[in-house]
Amino acid sequence: MNQTVRIRPDGSREPLGAAYDTALLDLDGVVYAGGEAIAYAVESLGTARDGGMHLAYVTNNAARTPETVAAHLTDLGVPAEPSDVITSAQAVARLIADQIPAGSRVLVIGAEGLRVALEERGLVPVDSADDDPAAVAQGYGGPDMPWSRLAEASYAVARGVPWFASNTDLTIPSARGIAPGNGAAVQVVRIATGAEPQVAGKPLPPMHRETVLRTGAARPLVVGDRLDTDIEGAHVGGVDSLLVLTGVTTAAQLLAAPPEHRPTYVAEDLRGLLLAQPDVDAVDGGFRCGGWTAAVADGELALTGSGEPIDGLRALCGAAWSAAGSGECELDAGKALARLGF
Repeated sequence: MNQTVRIRPDGSREPLGAAYDTALLDLDGVVYAGGEAIAYAVESLGTARDGGMHLAYVTNNAARTPETVAAHLTDLGVPAEPSDVITSAQAVARLIADQIPAGSRVLVIGAEGLRVALEERGLVPVDSADDDPAAVAQGYGGPDMPWSRLAEASYAVARGVPWFASNTDLTIPSARGIAPGNGAAVQVVRIATGAEPQVAGKPLPPMHRETVLRTGAARPLVVGDRLDTDIEGAHVGGVDSLLVLTGVTTAAQLLAAPPEHRPTYVAEDLRGLLLAQPDVDAVDGGFRCGGWTAAVADGELALTGSGEPIDGLRALCGAAWSAAGSGECELDAGKALARLGF
């Protein structure tokens, strides 16, 4: 497991909030779900901020403006300015503006956040494929976006209009469970047209570029709940990452992760920002973290010892990823995870 413990010159271990200057935090499934704060998020972020860590919020959700997101965070008890929020709408707007002239019309399939981001780049949002758009911009439109909007996108894309998507997350966490995300809507247009969009959001480089430009982070730590966006985006950008288990990723999915989806650190929730991460040590026949030792035995992942469940999961990651090498771990971990309560 690619665990790194940050050591101060005096030998004391640093919390992650001290080891990195900026936390690049995903929102849905990390800070809140369905608009409500996730347990321990408000307190943990406040402590990290008071300790000197800059908090930036990086989201693939293109529906809301940075002003709206910042106001929501502030209402939850996490003071934020619009400049602290970076959205995939901003990233896709920059991507489009780099390819078509200023003042061009763009067919918007999405919500207010996407419209505002396009206008900030000097582009003109329109609502119909018959408005002669120079591009189609598709972002998350919320659960009430009508089917007719996907039809408008399909008409324009089928005519050869360049198609851009803010992101392709298939799902999004909500207060009631996991709901379809923008990627599901993108798939509808893909099926109707046979075309492929240019995508801006995590894990792709346009989003990393937008984040770096807007935050100026020197030692960033990506914090997210998704392996295929947050963690892969950190991998693409060459920066460290913290996976929190408050969103869509399960412990079993984490153990099966290929190299590009393996986080630097794992924590149950945002309290992980306030702690030093323990070593995951290779020992005879397995990997040890805290009081747990994980190994491959009889064709499955086995766990011995006792201690904090999250340390057991970290040990299992060491054993699983070592066994998988550059691939995905297919070993059964059901008994070991059940023992940990995951």
